[in-house]
Amino acid sequence: MSDNLAPKTVGFAVLTISDTRDESTDTSGAYLIDAIREADHAVIDRAIVRDEKEAIALKLEEWIADPAIHAVISTGGTGLTGRDITPEVFKTFYDKEIEGFSVVFHMVSFESVGVSTLQSRATAGIAGETFLFALPGSSGAVRDGWEKVLRAEFDPEHKPCNLIEMIPRLGEK
Repeated sequence: MSDNLAPKTVGFAVLTISDTRDESTDTSGAYLIDAIREADHAVIDRAIVRDEKEAIALKLEEWIADPAIHAVISTGGTGLTGRDITPEVFKTFYDKEIEGFSVVFHMVSFESVGVSTLQSRATAGIAGETFLFALPGSSGAVRDGWEKVLRAEFDPEHKPCNLIEMIPRLGEK
């Protein structure tokens, strides 16, 4: 398939995973929504769910099945405490893990927070025809994840390649 089949506008869903946030206090989710729109992409849906396996899984299942959603970005639940289960839930959906995402995220995060980056378990993968990205919940980590990693990968002009070019091919068998 050629690149011209790639969407011009990527459809995103933003998932905040938190026991304490609501729309009025979810600064990380709000930042992502604004940043995605500023990049000329669409926010198809947004949700806030508790740090509970079933709640996270139900939302992911819904969004992975929605052909308008090409990528899900979550914020929260990637730490080391007992309630931080986002990576475990996300990984149950992966057909392929994108190991390089975690590596690159930690490289850019190290510039901001030093060795404290090791407390994050940011992860990414592909589920069906949907990209899944799990970022930490802090505003700084979300900003680093978007500005220094994801924005370029969802820029159709980014070379030598970008994730938008792959969207039409994710369902290949």
